[in-house]
Formats: sequence, structure tokens, C-alpha cells
Amino acid sequence: MYKQTVFPGATIGIIGGGQLGKMMAVAAKQMGYRVAVVDPVPASPCGQVADLEITAAYNDNEAIQKLAEASDVITYEFENIDYDALNWLKDNAYLPQGSELLLLTQNRETEKKAIESAGCKVAPYRIIHDRKELEAAVSELGLPAVLKTCRGGYDGKGQYVIKEKEQIEEAAALLEHGTCILESWVHFKMELSVIVTRSVYGETAVFPVAENIHKDNILFQSIVPARVESAVQEKAADLAVRLAEKLQLVGTLAVELFLKEDGGLLVNELAPRPHNSGHYTLDLCETSQFEQHIRAVCGLPLGKTELLKEGMMVNLLGDEVYMAEEEPELLKEAKLYIYGKHEVKQGRKMGHITFIRKPDQQWIQQITEKWIERDGGRKS
Repeated sequence: MYKQTVFPGATIGIIGGGQLGKMMAVAAKQMGYRVAVVDPVPASPCGQVADLEITAAYNDNEAIQKLAEASDVITYEFENIDYDALNWLKDNAYLPQGSELLLLTQNRETEKKAIESAGCKVAPYRIIHDRKELEAAVSELGLPAVLKTCRGGYDGKGQYVIKEKEQIEEAAALLEHGTCILESWVHFKMELSVIVTRSVYGETAVFPVAENIHKDNILFQSIVPARVESAVQEKAADLAVRLAEKLQLVGTLAVELFLKEDGGLLVNELAPRPHNSGHYTLDLCETSQFEQHIRAVCGLPLGKTELLKEGMMVNLLGDEVYMAEEEPELLKEAKLYIYGKHEVKQGRKMGHITFIRKPDQQWIQQITEKWIERDGGRKS
């Protein structure tokens, strides 16, 4: 892969028109770039702010060629991109991120092996091809355990928590989607994530460690800085840099971690792109993860990542998108982001709010209760 600097005035092509692409595009346009995007949905969130919107499937060769012709550099906003299309782009356009890391992270088996080869620890696991292997793995690893499809699946989709042996048969239905992975249940103290960025020239920068709280297997809150001792934060940051270097990252990598009761860190998943848990950087850091990503793939010097303010990001899932309309006082110490998706669906990430204030436990509980009360009222 050759390296070059792509200066403002050039066009950045983005594969994927969701909210991550939109926020990439906004950062790029603020820096003076033009933006082209390909996405199957017309007027996608990214398409709404792009200079050129190509509405087509991700494996549409004609659309991919059109994106290549219009772009000086190409990036992507999500993992499950057609690999053949990416390989074509690698050979016929400037795709500084390449396709190798994306291929690794598209499959949980190859992802786990890559993490281990970098000297990082993961939860005990077994690769499962059939019901017999699932039963044997349950006997070896014990219960509870989590069965996940190796390919696809996000926000809790494509996985089953097995708590009792009687649930094996129901869990085995996931095998209809292909090879699966069974992971031991980790009794963790906290979930953490680290966003690390590495430029085409090898410069690396790490954002502050976030503490993540999930609701129904979907990220609910990211608290920054994470409420852990500085030694744990430093260890997490060092681990992220090690992975970035080992995997020859270009662009952005989100490293999701389990903090165990004994202080050890296990890598849960990787995402080779800007990440939901890094949205706080838009308002709390000197440089956002989206601007940093644009700098990295364009070969510009990376920005500083210092935390300027403490705070908490809260996702707006489904019709929680109306929270600010229902309780506008929430915005007194906050920034509101609505993604512009056309259809509100339960559990769908429709936007987020970043609260800019010190996240003490009492205040976090108050905010959490507002969401619980509102969702409870909707369901009743």
C-alpha cells in the first residue's frame, strides 16, 4: 500500500451512509474536503450532508467504480462491507486502510486469533460447527456461556446466553447461520472501551478511556473518564496501541474491554472504525474521533486527544429520540445529536445526547431514572 497526503479540497469517499459516516462527513467538510457516499438507502444520514450521494448496494460494481472515480481517498463506516468490492478498491483506488484488518474483524474466530497473536487476553472460547461440538464446549467451558455467530451480529443480535443445559437446543439454532463461537461468561467489574487512531505514516494517538453501560445488549451510556484508577486507564491505552501497531492499523480502532475483579483486562471485540462509545469526543475532547479519522486516512498530523471536560454520552434508542422534545431541560448542560434516520424502530440508534458535567454517581442515577421512567411509561 502506497502512502500519500490528501489535502483539503480533495474528495473523500465513504462506504456506508449511517450516522458514523454522517459525522465523518461533517468533520471532513469542516476541514475543506468534499464528500461522496455510497449507501443503499436514499437520503441516508451521510447522504444528507454529502456532495455526492450514490444510492446502490455495497456490492454493486458500477456504484463502487463510480465512488472510486469521484474520490481521492476512500474509507468506510462499518465492518460488514463486501470484501470483493473492498479488494477491487484496494487495487483500483486509494484505500489507505486496506482490506486485511476489515477481513479479520468480520469474523469473530479470526478476530480472536489476531487479538491473541498481539499478546492480549480474551475470554476462554471454542469454535463451534455443529450441535455435538456445542455440547462438548459447554461441558469444557461451563455455564453460563455466550454463543455468537462468527459473522454478522451487533447490538446483541446473533447471540444467545446459555444459562442452563436445557437451553442448548434453542441456542443451537444460531448454527443455521454458520460457524459460531462459544465464549465463557466473564464476571466483570466494568466494561471499558478505548479509541485509538493511527495515520498512514504510523503516528498514533489514544483517546481517554470510557466506561460503558449497556441496556438490552445495546450501548446506553459512556462515562468519561472511566471511574477506574489511572493505572487501569494506562494499561487499557497501552493495550489499544499494541493492537494498533500489531494489526498495522490505518484509521480508527475501537477496543472493547472487560475489566475483571482482579484488575485484569480482557479484549471483548474490535471495531476498525469510529465507534458509538467514542461519540463523547465530539464535545469533550480537543479533537473528535471523526476529525481524527479524517486526519489519519488523509495523512495529516493527528490532533491532540486531551479531555477538556468530563461528561457522559447517552444513546437515544428508538422513540427515545423524542426525549429532548419531551424534556428540553435536559439540554441545559448537554449537546443533542439527531442522526436523520427515516424510520424510528425499537432499539435503533436514532441519536445521542452528550452531557457536559462531572458525572458523579447521584447525577448518573438521576439521568438513568429519567430514561427508565420514560421507557417504562411507553411500554405500559
